[in-house]
Amino acid sequence: MSESVQLTQTVQKGGCAAKIAATELRAILAQVRFPAKDHNVLIDGANFDDAGIYQVSNEIALVQTLDFFTPIVDSPKLFGAVAAANALSDVYAMGGEPKTAMAILAFPLGTLRQSVIADVLQGACDQLQEVGVNLLGGHSIDDETLKFGLSVTGYVHPQKIWSNAGAKAGDHLILTKALGTGTCMAALKRQAKSEEQLAEAIRSMLLLNRTQDLWEKDNASFVHAATDITGFGLLGHSQQMAKASRVRMRFHGPKIPLFALTRECLQNGFLTKAHRSNSEYTSGQVQNHWQDPLGQLALVDPQTSGGLLLSVDANKAQDVLQDLRKRFAQAEIIGEALASDPQKPLIEVTE
Repeated sequence: MSESVQLTQTVQKGGCAAKIAATELRAILAQVRFPAKDHNVLIDGANFDDAGIYQVSNEIALVQTLDFFTPIVDSPKLFGAVAAANALSDVYAMGGEPKTAMAILAFPLGTLRQSVIADVLQGACDQLQEVGVNLLGGHSIDDETLKFGLSVTGYVHPQKIWSNAGAKAGDHLILTKALGTGTCMAALKRQAKSEEQLAEAIRSMLLLNRTQDLWEKDNASFVHAATDITGFGLLGHSQQMAKASRVRMRFHGPKIPLFALTRECLQNGFLTKAHRSNSEYTSGQVQNHWQDPLGQLALVDPQTSGGLLLSVDANKAQDVLQDLRKRFAQAEIIGEALASDPQKPLIEVTE
């Protein structure tokens, strides 16, 4: 039975912790000559945004993204569901609604049973069904390592796009989910914790980042910028938002939500290569006054299906937060955006 398979034991690294380090990715992309873009391209990869945007009419723009990775949990159906939630998140992070998806699958036919991939696909399909996204097909190959994900297309009004370039000085910064999936799932891979013990973090990864149906009145319009926190960690993705928006950010360390087992897992050394590469990526742009070594590690913890970081009008931040807490119980205002200052680092973390 597929339920007996421990998928994390079949791969070297899992989830978004398997992403190419941000510094290496930037160096690679700098060597590539990309095709010329036409005037309908509203957002591309220039600012490391979560998805691309292509305008097709005055009312509709396409949101396009692709995300796949190796297993981060042991159970096949859970893996499929987490992978789907992670891919859908990129569309939600742009203020859009996902409409269609196509599957990307690499599967070791010689070592894993067909029932395993059937469960992976079923987990993904269950997530898509929950939000009315159509699975149109996909592509698969026989490979030595299991990898799964989705290419997702959604819609957004061209005037209502969230990008990572819209944060304004004075905005409050809201994080919708707790941090710690990287270290918690590293503990799972090293068989120090079970999926049952890590249920809080797994539930968080399964929680879809859909927010549009939560807003009261015009609260969505008070979100000036957004990004989802995944493999580069909170500091990595917020650094990209700060650069794109030409602002600085201040986080209040004790306000940042962590899972109940995040500190224990970090204390016990359950780290990934991404903890180091994320720290290197942000080291020159972060001033950290938070006297909490484990908390500092959590800031570079590589998230899989992490929360949204929203830059919100300060006058409406409490209203937006209350709307969000209807679904995201650990959502919290964790800091604020500040005016740009070339003499100061992009990110400051305080006590």
